Amino acid sequence: MNSSAAFDLKARARQAMFDYGFQPDLPADALREARASAAGPAGGDGLRDLRDVAWSSIDNPDSQDLDQIEFAEGLADGSTRLLVGVADVDWLVPRDSACDRHAAENTTTVYSGVTIFPMLPADLSIDRTSLLPTGDRRAMVVEMRISASGEVTCHDVYPAWVRNHAKLAYPSVGDWLEGRAAVPAAAAAVPGMEAQLRLQHALSLRLRQLRKDHGALTFASLEARPVVENGLVKDLVLARPNAAMDIIESFMVAANSAMARHLKERGRLSIRRVVRTPRRWDRIVELARELGTALPANPDPKALQEFLDARLQADPPRFPDLSLAVVKLLGPGEYIVEPAGRESTGHFGLAVQDYTHSTAPNRRFGDLITQRLLKGVVGAAPEPYDETELTLIAARCTEREHAAAKVERLMRKVIACSLLSSRLGEVFEGLITGASPKGTYARLKSFPAEGMVIRGARGVDVGDAVRVRLVSLDIARGFINLERVT
Repeated sequence: MNSSAAFDLKARARQAMFDYGFQPDLPADALREARASAAGPAGGDGLRDLRDVAWSSIDNPDSQDLDQIEFAEGLADGSTRLLVGVADVDWLVPRDSACDRHAAENTTTVYSGVTIFPMLPADLSIDRTSLLPTGDRRAMVVEMRISASGEVTCHDVYPAWVRNHAKLAYPSVGDWLEGRAAVPAAAAAVPGMEAQLRLQHALSLRLRQLRKDHGALTFASLEARPVVENGLVKDLVLARPNAAMDIIESFMVAANSAMARHLKERGRLSIRRVVRTPRRWDRIVELARELGTALPANPDPKALQEFLDARLQADPPRFPDLSLAVVKLLGPGEYIVEPAGRESTGHFGLAVQDYTHSTAPNRRFGDLITQRLLKGVVGAAPEPYDETELTLIAARCTEREHAAAKVERLMRKVIACSLLSSRLGEVFEGLITGASPKGTYARLKSFPAEGMVIRGARGVDVGDAVRVRLVSLDIARGFINLERVT
């Protein structure tokens, strides 16, 4: 067993980056390039001036790499005008620049829980290309008209100057919208922002209901986020969904779909984000049958959503484990190229045909590429990439995204081990989450961690409540070993 007192979590995260093929350090030429960049003055360049619009952002409390801001306006006919502003990263990260080459290598920012490995230098990602409320910023704006039923009836995409008037956080906005707290101070300080956020919330409910009517899947997660103080991890807390997260998710899905359709309608190439029809649908059907529900023999997102809704109502404590099982059986998402005139696979989980990633260009290379494709349309310029180039980029983004997930998953286990190292011998209430010839696993109910039941596992199955003792752990590998207490 490793000693947590002597264990360097940041060093372990850095080693994990190397192990999974990332370059954790930004190259010197990219850092020099970022320091030399300048945001420049607003105006005089033909961009729309939307700085007086009551834009706001909602993200994690500690987020500084802000990619997206929002604004909604109710119209006389009952529809809503929705604007989503996306940071214009391409303006300061041109193609084939040093920053662009590093972004193309890693393709994503990696959040290890103890340190962040950014795709772009901090001078850009948390300053000049971040939509912080510290000054004027360039953005690509997707403007949508949304009907009273939640349908996006028209859309447009254009560059503009913007200013974020309120940097808000999921916990405080969610607590306020759900009636557990007062309006956040950052919102109260901006005239009209309280009404603006309530309008955004109402609009998100319409968008979410329409997605659900079309068969979009809803899952629950027990993913834990580290609480870091003075560079040290003090605790793990569960990030629970709330109304503020629903706003951003709904607007992000609407904007990404509109961006994809914008390219499609103009006969342009695009990188699509797809989740294919699940190959393991037979196993999902079997899981449902074990719980008393008959799903169709062929994949049907609407039927699956109704099953998940029913299980959430019938057994909330076990729903996150069912969610995890279904997510794994659906398979991972991937990036593909959609040539003009050819229909893509679509996104099974979101129940949408046209979908891309475009709203996080500070953090994902695929989003930066989509931004360049959109600029080509707005400026009536030639295609910036050909199909062969885009296919290679899409494959790289998919492979690196999966690698980043492995780094982040490993570090969650390592951090949990570190925090549990002083609790050897303690007994915990648990739930069996996996039982196969490869091993039996239990999730601790009072602490967001999962371990292998190395003794006393005979006769238990997934979903069984158990009492387990923490017998050993290996911090470096993130291994937690438990024994069943009868």
